[in-house]
Amino acid sequence: MNETATRVYAEIDLDAVRANVRALRERAPRAALMAVVKADAYGHGAVPCARAAQEAGATWLGTATPQEALALRAAGIGGRIMCWLWTPGGPWQEAVEADIDVSVSGMWALEEARAAARAAGRPARIQLKADTGLGRNGCQPADWAELVGAAVAAQAEGTVRVTGVWSHFACADEPGHPSVPLQLAAFRDMLAYAEKEGVEPEVRHIANSPATLTLPESHFDLVRCGLAVYGVSPAPELGTPEQLGLRPAMALKATVALVKTVPAGHGVSYGHHHVTDSETVLALIPAGYADGIPRHASGRGPVLVGGGVHRVAGRVAMDQFVVDLGSDGGRVRAGDEAVLFGSGAHGEPTAEDWAQAAHTIAYEIVTRIGARVPRVYRNA
Repeated sequence: MNETATRVYAEIDLDAVRANVRALRERAPRAALMAVVKADAYGHGAVPCARAAQEAGATWLGTATPQEALALRAAGIGGRIMCWLWTPGGPWQEAVEADIDVSVSGMWALEEARAAARAAGRPARIQLKADTGLGRNGCQPADWAELVGAAVAAQAEGTVRVTGVWSHFACADEPGHPSVPLQLAAFRDMLAYAEKEGVEPEVRHIANSPATLTLPESHFDLVRCGLAVYGVSPAPELGTPEQLGLRPAMALKATVALVKTVPAGHGVSYGHHHVTDSETVLALIPAGYADGIPRHASGRGPVLVGGGVHRVAGRVAMDQFVVDLGSDGGRVRAGDEAVLFGSGAHGEPTAEDWAQAAHTIAYEIVTRIGARVPRVYRNA
């Protein structure tokens, strides 16, 4: 691809993914590492990032949906893969046949896993999820004995193999939050009960990216790293990527489509929420909310163009937005590069800058970059 002729593209540095996996492994040296590649690897491309993560020592891959996990297998990705967001009637048999570890949070899921195992003629690898306080998926403590007992019985009959016990933090990205030690204690209690009843888990895990970085007591046998694999800080309170030893892997770049001078009092974009104070130069950036540029960042989103950082002028439209270049206008020409975000190493904005401009989190900024934005891979 000739990037200089591309309307907008996301540049993905796979060496950064590898470096981040190695850095995270150093943070949890006694645990295995799962690289979470759900949501197309947080917008970075699941298959290339999965391979890069495995090359750097990730021994597990994680997805939310079974379709994501099956797509990895279809692309020839080996190794251990776990997926956790199931609904009744899902592709349980296909997952069992593809050697995918499936998460079980309730009796209905265990029954579907058993039926799939019988149809596939092989045991289903299941991981029991405990709800230790997040209140989303997972089995409540009051129902844990029933689920564990049924899973042990299913393992005895040969339809399942319980490979893991796991949970998920609610507030690990908020240092000192009182829920964190309470969830850890609940996890230890539920784990101890399962082991007393005969469960011998291959992996026990609760740590996500922020817990991997800040809570060594939560590492157990496996840490699950998502956003941190891609070099974005999971929370500003924990530090910048640089402070955490991470390198952002994605840079979002566009080609300036038009540069023009307009008089004072000229409205810009829908609704005229931006009106020029004086004669100025506007640059048209051919990317919009259909590409994942957050409309909530209208009037605030930062862009590096012409050697300076400028803000979105007026509303972000479906396919385009405008920046007011002011006194820098004479430096910019159609065809020049505009950097919406990157690592920040060259003065460009970061995904966190856009998150603050849109009043959201950096997770959303990178995952929302749309399918019509090509991904260009470096160091593949």
